[in-house]
Amino acid sequence: MKRATGTLAKVLYSSANISNSLTAQFFSTFILFYYVDTLKMSPALAGLGMAIYGIWNGINDPLLGQLSDRTRTRWGRRIPYVLFGTIPLALAFWLVWVPPTQSPGLLFAWFMGAIFLYDTLYTLVVLNWTALFPEMYPSLAERSSVSVIRQVMAIIGMIIGTALPPMLGDAIGWGTTAGIFAVVAALFLGLSLLGSYENPAHAEKAGLALWPALKATFANRSFVTFVTASMLIQFTFVLLTGTIPFYAKYVLGADSFMTTMLLGIIFVMALPLVGMWGRLTIRWGPRTTMMVAAALFGLLLIPFAFVEGVVGGLVTAAMVAIGLSGLLVLFDIFIADIVDEDELKTGVRREGMYFGIHGLMIRLGISLQALITGQVLSRTGYSADLTVQPAGALTGLRLLMTVVPIAAIALAIVAIWLYPLHGQRLTAMRKAAELRAAR
Repeated sequence: MKRATGTLAKVLYSSANISNSLTAQFFSTFILFYYVDTLKMSPALAGLGMAIYGIWNGINDPLLGQLSDRTRTRWGRRIPYVLFGTIPLALAFWLVWVPPTQSPGLLFAWFMGAIFLYDTLYTLVVLNWTALFPEMYPSLAERSSVSVIRQVMAIIGMIIGTALPPMLGDAIGWGTTAGIFAVVAALFLGLSLLGSYENPAHAEKAGLALWPALKATFANRSFVTFVTASMLIQFTFVLLTGTIPFYAKYVLGADSFMTTMLLGIIFVMALPLVGMWGRLTIRWGPRTTMMVAAALFGLLLIPFAFVEGVVGGLVTAAMVAIGLSGLLVLFDIFIADIVDEDELKTGVRREGMYFGIHGLMIRLGISLQALITGQVLSRTGYSADLTVQPAGALTGLRLLMTVVPIAAIALAIVAIWLYPLHGQRLTAMRKAAELRAAR
C-alpha cells in the first residue's frame, strides 16, 4: 500500500500512541493492583521486583537507543524495529497478565520474567517509533500540531488502558482483557507505518560509538535538566494512576464501575484541552508552558487529601486534567529541540539515544512509584485480605495522592526553570538547524 501523505499521514503515524498509551497505562496503573490485591503477592516483594526492573531499564534503554542510531538497513534505521517487533510485543504484553500459578515463589519468578520481556520489546518498538518524530517534523509549528494529534491518540489509549480494565477484569478476567488490548495495540502500531517515513540523509553518517554517545548525552545541560523534570512528572503520573484503584476502593468506597469513572474522567477531560496547550506552546515556548502546566497540575491535586465520597473524587480528577493535558503535549517537543541542538554540536542525528535515556527515566519513575507504594502500603497496615483498611492505610493512600506527587512536581518546576534552551538561545538554535537542513 502506498504511504499516506499530509494530514492523513500525521493521523496514521500518531495512531500508534493509542497502542503505546493503552499498554503502558494498563501496565503502570494495574500491575501492582493485580499482583498485590488480586493475586496476593507481598506488596514489599512486588515493589522490590519493580525496583529490579528499573535497574534493567538502566541497561536496556540506552543500549537499544544506541542500537537504533547505528542501525543501517535498506528499510531504514527505525521502521524495521516497529515492523518486526509489533507482534512479539503484543504477545509479551499478554503474558504479563496470565501467570500460570499463584505459588509465591513461582508467581514472583513469572512476574519478573514477564515484565522484563515486555519492557525490552516495548522499548525496542516504541523508542524507534518515537524517534521518527523529530526527523519527520522539523519545525515548531509541525511539531506542535502533530504533538497535539499524538496526545489525542495517547489520551484515547489512556482512557482505554486505565478506565476499562476494572470493569472488564471483573467481567471477563484480566488475561482475556489483556489479550484484547494486545490485539488492538498491534493493529494501531501496524497502521502507524502507513504514515511513517525516514530521511535517508540522516543515516549517511555512522554516528557516535557507545561511550562517546553516552558522554555527549549526559554532558548536554539542556537534556539533563529536561529529563530530570520529565522523570519527576512521569513519576507523578504513574503514582496517581497506580494509587487510584486502591484510593477509590478503600478511601472513597467506590465499586469497579466508579473506579473506571474516576480513572476515565481525568483523560476524558484532558482530551479537549490538548489543542489549547498546543497553541500556548507556540505562543509561550515549551519551557514557560511546562512550568505553568506543572504548577496547575500540582495545585489541583490538593483536594484529594480531603474528599470523602466518589463525587468529590470525580470533580477533583476532572480538575487535575487541566494541568495534565498541558504536560502531555510537551515532552516530545522538548526532546526534538534537544536533538536538533545536539546535531549542531556532534554532526549526527541521535534521536535513539535521547529517547532511549528518556524512556529509561520514565521507567525509573515507574519503579520508584512501585517501590514507594509498596513500602507505604506495607508500613501503614494495608492488607489485601481486608475489605475495610485501617486508618493508617487510608492516610497513606491520601499521602500518595497529594503530598508525594506535589513534592515531585515542585522539584520538576525547579529543574525546568534551569533548562537553558529557551528564549533567544532557542530561536538562534532553530535558525541554525534550519540552515543545516537546507544544505
